[in-house]
Amino acid sequence: MSEPVPTAGFETGASAPSSTTGEIVRPYGDTTGDGMVQISFTLPIPHSKVAEGAAAQLANKMGMDPALVVHAKPMGPGFTFFVVYGRVHHLVDTSKVVVVERDYPLLTPKEANAAIKRALRRRLTVVGACIGTDAHTVGIDAILNIKGFAGEKGLEYYRELKVVNLGAQVSVPQLVERARAEKADAVLVSQVVTQRDAHLLNTREMSAAFRESYPSDRRPLLIVGGPRFDEAMAGELGVDRVFSRGTTPGEVASYLVHQLTTQRKAS
Repeated sequence: MSEPVPTAGFETGASAPSSTTGEIVRPYGDTTGDGMVQISFTLPIPHSKVAEGAAAQLANKMGMDPALVVHAKPMGPGFTFFVVYGRVHHLVDTSKVVVVERDYPLLTPKEANAAIKRALRRRLTVVGACIGTDAHTVGIDAILNIKGFAGEKGLEYYRELKVVNLGAQVSVPQLVERARAEKADAVLVSQVVTQRDAHLLNTREMSAAFRESYPSDRRPLLIVGGPRFDEAMAGELGVDRVFSRGTTPGEVASYLVHQLTTQRKAS
């Protein structure tokens, strides 16, 4: 059995949700259609045989049968982390899966620069930050800094983009003030901390502040990203686009160019 593999992303929607062409599938573990899955979680009890039994019981109640506790590790006094492996009997109908499809073309930096120069005849200004108490800048830096992410250069590499990276723990009023001072075309916000839904609360606060501070036709494009966001929540959060884990700088740049040189110009 393979070990759990961590994921990363933009800490990093205007698009309409859509469904994929459907088929019925079952999880795959060791052999095709065996229904084997692996889950991990923490229980607020010290590590012991009883704790491992409690983890197996929880997995059973989640529909995993049999459930094998393959890893248990104390996480300080009174907590234990578990990895459980076992079989589930659920099927998935992919025709009922709703996702946010990309509705804009992916552009190279050269193509993006040319489109901005042709449509705006000035540089496109992007202000980015981690708001609230969030100090995790890895995601926002991966998108904005020239070193980039996943083999792609960040937005600072684009000649026709002016990037203002405010860093971490920026208050919403500070972000609005700087966006106004820079005459920002777009604002990128990264949220990684999710305790008590802090990322959702901060995003709604940010969205409300920009709507109070700008006329509707002058407001900058609002984009939020982070590994725990659901891309389909853009409307609910009051932003124009949500990016989740694995987003690359090229995807963000392409979206900015599409929205600010095509969509908004058309409207």
